[in-house]
Amino acid sequence: MTRVPLKLINRLGLHARAASKLVQAASAYRSQLWLEHKGRRVNAKSIMGVLLLAAPCGSDLTLEASGPDETEAANAIARLVAERFGEDE
Repeated sequence: MTRVPLKLINRLGLHARAASKLVQAASAYRSQLWLEHKGRRVNAKSIMGVLLLAAPCGSDLTLEASGPDETEAANAIARLVAERFGEDE
């Protein structure tokens, strides 16, 4: 199992477009991926689950990956978050 801390640095946090990109990235992998924020744990491949986290800018999340491609999946999602989901700020 791989656990990766994530910090949302994009201005709007985990809004609909960012959540959609995260879910698309997560869905490209066979591993099980979970996101945790303030004690709530959701499937990272579920758009409703990710949106229900309601994580604003500055939030600390934890990504948990388990499966055959967990390292690649965790790295891809960590990179997506670090790159602000492709947003300018």
